[in-house]
Parts: sequence; structure tokens; C-alpha cells
Amino acid sequence: MPSDLVIVYHRQPYEEVEVDGKVTLRENRSPNGIVPTLKSFFSTAEKASWIAWKLAEDPANPEFERVIEVSDAYGTYNVSRLPLTFEQVSSFYHVSSKEAFWPILHSFKEKFNYDPVDWPTFREVNWAFAEAAAREAAQGARVWIHDYNLWLVPGYLRKLRSDVKISFFHHTPFPGADMFNVLPWRREIIASLLECDIIGFHIPRYAANFVSVARSLFDVETVERAALGPERISDGTALSERSAPTMLSYEGRKIAISAAAVGVNFDFIAGRASDPEVQADAQRIRESQAGRKLLLSVGRTDYTKGGVEQLESFERVLTDNPDLRGKVKLMHVSVSADRSMSAYAPIQTGIEETAGRINGRFGTLEWQPIALISRAIPFDDLIKYYLAADIAWITPLVDGMNLVCKEFVSARVDGDGVLVLSEFAGAAVELHSAVVTNPFSHRSMDSAILSAINMPEEERRNRMKNLRSVVSQFTVAHWGAEQQRQFDEVDRRKNELAKAG
Repeated sequence: MPSDLVIVYHRQPYEEVEVDGKVTLRENRSPNGIVPTLKSFFSTAEKASWIAWKLAEDPANPEFERVIEVSDAYGTYNVSRLPLTFEQVSSFYHVSSKEAFWPILHSFKEKFNYDPVDWPTFREVNWAFAEAAAREAAQGARVWIHDYNLWLVPGYLRKLRSDVKISFFHHTPFPGADMFNVLPWRREIIASLLECDIIGFHIPRYAANFVSVARSLFDVETVERAALGPERISDGTALSERSAPTMLSYEGRKIAISAAAVGVNFDFIAGRASDPEVQADAQRIRESQAGRKLLLSVGRTDYTKGGVEQLESFERVLTDNPDLRGKVKLMHVSVSADRSMSAYAPIQTGIEETAGRINGRFGTLEWQPIALISRAIPFDDLIKYYLAADIAWITPLVDGMNLVCKEFVSARVDGDGVLVLSEFAGAAVELHSAVVTNPFSHRSMDSAILSAINMPEEERRNRMKNLRSVVSQFTVAHWGAEQQRQFDEVDRRKNELAKAG
């Protein structure tokens, strides 16, 4: 039976685990995150499918199951798995996506690496995704495509199936024309995206940047703009806008432009943080600090995350404020990237060397200023540290959204804690009550963390109250509902055109 909803995403909608020598499928452990949210859309469809890739030694192996049926808490749905070789995955994802696209999307032009890109392989993989979506989609189905590594899928899919409704959501930042147009494949990419019915971004700035790129390459007209409410205007951040484009016209078609930030599952996180065992563990963590302020930083090892810059700020603060030595502790979680990827190879080394220098310079037998953790922490354990920490220090140089800061706020059921947040994280547009800082400025970074360390309790609680109000309102479910509303609007417009015709 064809599917009236098809989700196209590079990740499979479950975890593969080996039990007694046999691979089994296990539902994602946490209901927090994008994958469970996308799966929740299955309840809106009579039949749903998910398109993903799966590593295969021999894609031509007849025993490889390309389409499997999965039943879990979200219903019964098909998973169409595209068998890709290690070489295809390396080329399409690790090289093209991470070494060429990623630095441009995050405005690191100096890290752009064009030479190793195998564009034919990128096209080939995107075409395979489009073919799979075309096979699974029912007449007039909704097809929802996710993220930049599938940029060419909308254009290919439109050639195969002119009847389907296509939405594309961009999970990273989207830069302006001066940066994006460094990509030699810019016209092909934007032409593909302009085949969508809906193009979604986290915040209005990214939507505006996309429109500027599209207008630099094609005869695209902005036909509708919308003023933003005060909850989405943050004059103290670099990414704030006062209005946003909502509709484009191109070659006689209307394309909706959506700016809706992904959130977190607030109720789930708050519920876990309210568990008596979790609270008891958090209290033990606090007691282990012996009265010291606990600063928590959580991110991936990536040059966009500003890990070394943050550690250097901590070093300056300890240098300039000797009274803080022995009274603060930074727990810096930087989950290691694949060191085989040349763009990331030096980053973890730089973090380790900087942390080691700081600990060697200031540490004593009783106190080490930095606890550096380079592995992923289970989410349930992370919640305990969110609850125990005095400060969450989240200062990426660039970030499409950043959900860690929203997780921290959701976990603070005690109403205390301070969030220090980079103004270049998309989340800063919403989270006005954070201590907003500029990670490119030594003075701004150092004064922000000092302000957080010395902040009076009343101010901490007022800020956290405001932050929790925002995060509890703009949840991941709210984001999903907005995407659903956009699809409904497409249906309405198409029905009106059909009646008029």
C-alpha cells in the first residue's frame, strides 16, 4: 500500500543492536529529539514510510532487505533502506557534506575544501533517495525531506512525481549570498530547493538568507512578509530580525517559507528531573563539589562549537580573578568526532591540550579546575548534571539552533541556575533571559561568565522563570505542529487553484 506520508532522513528511525549474535531493532531510548518527533507524525497518516540509508558491503546482494515493515509505539510503517557502500557514505556524507557544505553553512570559508568532492556520487545518492520516496509515495502524498545532505532530492523527486507535496527542513544555519555562493554547485542546489512547496528554517535570519541567495541566482520574488512578535525579536543578539519572508513566487508557483525553531520535549525532561532518584543523584553531585560553583559545557568536538575559545576564557578568568581558584569547576563535555575526518582532526587535540595546560597551571592536589569528558554521556545522567550545575555555559561560534541549552532549562525544575549563551546560536533569538555573550570577544566572554558566577539568587530565578516559560511553549511538538500546519496550507492553496481552474 502506498504511503500518504513519506519522511526522508539520512538516519534510520531506530537503533540497531546486536543481541546473542543477532541484529535486532530497538526503539530510540529517549523520546526527546528529532527522530521520535518525526515518527509522531505517523499518527496523522493512514500509511507512512521512512527513507534512510544503511551501510552495505554489496548493494547488489539479493538478500539485502530494501524495505522492511516496523511496528513500535508510533504504529506500523515501512522503512525503505538504501544500501550504500562505505565509499559512497564517505564521499556523500564525510567529504561532500562535512568538508565542503558544513564550513560554508557555518560561515567558515577558510575551512571549505572543494578538491576532494565527488559531485557525481552526491547526485547519485540523492537520486536514490528521490527514487525511493517516489516509489513509496501515494498520489498527492506529503514528502518531508530533512537537511542539507539531501539538497538535491526535491528537484529529482519533482521530476519523478509532480503530484506530491514536498517540504524541506534545514537543520543547520543558512548563510547569506556572499558565503553560500562560494559553492560551485549553488545553482543546482537552489534550483532543487525551489521545487519544494515548503522550505523550513529554524529562525527568520536563515529564511532571509535563503531568499537572498535564491534572488541572486534566479528570478524569485518575495510576495509575502510577516512582522515578528516581541517573543521572536531579541535586539541584543546578532541573529535577530524584525520581519520574515513567508512566501516566494517562482515560475508561476508559490513556495512557502517557514521559520520555526526546533524545541525539546519539555515535559519529558522536566519529568525525569523531578524523579526523586534523579534529584538525589543531583544532590550528591552538588555535595561532591564541596561548595564550589559547577559550570557545565556540553557539545560536540567541532570547530563551530568554540570549545578552545571557551576554555581560554576560563583560563583568563582564573588568571584575572585569583579568588575564584578552588571555588569553581568546569565540566567540559566535548564528544569526540571521527578523527579520520581531516577537518576535525586537530579540534579534539586542541581542546585536550588547552584543558591540560589549564589544569597543570592552576590545579592542586585538592582541586582540578577542568573535568574534560570526550565521550557521550547517557541522557539520564546528563539530566542529573543539568540539575546539579550552577551554570550552563553554551557558547558556540555558530549554531543552527542548539538544543543543549533548552534541555538545561527544561531540567531546572528547581527554578534556579544560569544560562550563558552565545548570541550566534539560533536559540538566542528566543531565549532573551539568558546571559548572552559574543564568543569572538574576550571581554564579552569573560564578563558573561563572571556575571553568571556572581549573579544574585533573585535574578537567577527571574531569568530562569522566563526561560522556562519560553522553552515550555516552543517545544519540539509545537515545531511539529507548525510543520503540519504548513502542509495543510499547501493543501488549501492547491484545492483553491483546482476549484478556480
